[in-house]
Amino acid sequence: MSAPISILLCALGGEGGSVLAGWLVAACRAAGLPAQATSIPGVAQRTGATTYYLEIYPEPLAEGARKPVLGLNPLPGKLDLLVASELIECARQVANGLPSSDRTMILSNSARVLTTAEKMVMGDGRRDVERLRELIIANSRDRRIVDMTALTAQAGTVMSAVMLGCIAGSGVLPLTPQHYQSALEGDSASAQASRRGFELGLDAASEATKTEWSSVSRSVSRLAEQPVNASVSQLAHEQAARFPDDVRVIAALGVQRMLDYQGAGYATLYIERLQAVLAAERQTQSASHPVTLEVARWLALWMAFDDVIRVAALKSSPERFERVRREVGAAPEDVVRVYDHFKPGLPEFAGMLPERLSRRLLAIDRQRIARGQAPWALALRIGTHSATGLAALRLLAALRFIRPWGSRYQQEQKAISSWLEAVIQGTRENGGLGLELARCGRLIKGYGSTNERGKRNLAHLLEHVTNRDGGSAEARCAAIARVREAALKDEAGRELDEALRAQGAPPRPVEARPVLWMKNPRTGRG
Repeated sequence: MSAPISILLCALGGEGGSVLAGWLVAACRAAGLPAQATSIPGVAQRTGATTYYLEIYPEPLAEGARKPVLGLNPLPGKLDLLVASELIECARQVANGLPSSDRTMILSNSARVLTTAEKMVMGDGRRDVERLRELIIANSRDRRIVDMTALTAQAGTVMSAVMLGCIAGSGVLPLTPQHYQSALEGDSASAQASRRGFELGLDAASEATKTEWSSVSRSVSRLAEQPVNASVSQLAHEQAARFPDDVRVIAALGVQRMLDYQGAGYATLYIERLQAVLAAERQTQSASHPVTLEVARWLALWMAFDDVIRVAALKSSPERFERVRREVGAAPEDVVRVYDHFKPGLPEFAGMLPERLSRRLLAIDRQRIARGQAPWALALRIGTHSATGLAALRLLAALRFIRPWGSRYQQEQKAISSWLEAVIQGTRENGGLGLELARCGRLIKGYGSTNERGKRNLAHLLEHVTNRDGGSAEARCAAIARVREAALKDEAGRELDEALRAQGAPPRPVEARPVLWMKNPRTGRG
């Protein structure tokens, strides 16, 4: 007897994995082939994938013949076809040992959807796409890597329809396109969209070669091939033309970010700061400008720090409403209601006030915490689709003219200047030292306590690691790199303190925290 064809489908929540399994079973029945599908419970959100296992007997059964016994679970090394709607989910099944290099055909989406674990990392937690590629190649007999996400958007359908077309285009199953299409019958709009997605997936998988690979990341060199980026104004490009070719693209994006954030004056400040770094780097006689490039990136992010004014501007921008309508698939005549939830605390409001008023307001919050109360916060639910909700956000966004007088703005500019001075001084001394200091801009990220912790870590590094006496420039470069990477590993900072001690620097000072006494729920006593 012929051996059954084993198939494993991996899809994220909401991508129609169960629908795809049903379509495959229906297509097999249309061809007269016995098939069986099993749903394997998984996590529907981005912490994992839902998987579906199918076995298909490749020959029609004669009348009265014994029915084959089909398996319920995949066996390691026994898969004939592995289909994944996300690249790392494909690699996850490879790591489980399910596909094999002498038997398995792999169909995978080339696009990435970051996992929860990748987003939680304080540094860059993204998995290396090239390593995932090598893993898939080494553990498959053949493969088709297709940008299913782009095809899904093009067809206006769900991922499962494109995946079905890719399966048909692979030629692994003894089915004709007509058998697959029989499972997609119907005159509804969703059925028509599914057929469009199926055709796109069929063509893409049929034309793909073994070596075809669609990279997820966009490098600076690829961006440089575009003379004018759609998201960058002509003014930003004209300002960025003052910089060398290897810096120009990132500088243009940074200038545009400053224009959107605070206006032309702020963009000029960004350019002046970047030119000071470039002047220091040119003294090293280097053909390239890695320090300036690194600073251009992190400086743009830091200068456009998140505050309530920026959040209001982003939440009420026309581009955001267009993106929301596109993501929910709303037609032009559809009404979409958007509700935004905010919970700003006293630090957010204090950051908009001058330094003296800000200190008084923060002192009130510290007194609340010392008494055992939670920090004050204002919980808001705003209907951004309504005239009043949108007007409130636009009014708050229009207050950006008062931002330079706020205490948060003044504090951020002082911290930025300290970092840039260290980068410039280090670059004049040694190009490698300046580059390591420029990379320390990675420490500044997030908002609230995360952002404050990053700035404190950076200030401690600059004071006790960069400015310490003795040691060669190479040794100081290595020390800065080790301390920086340690700071990005855990929020508590245990590894950072250990790295500081290893470099002969003092650990971070212990933050004062109030001791809170809780009542015993049984006795009612403290």
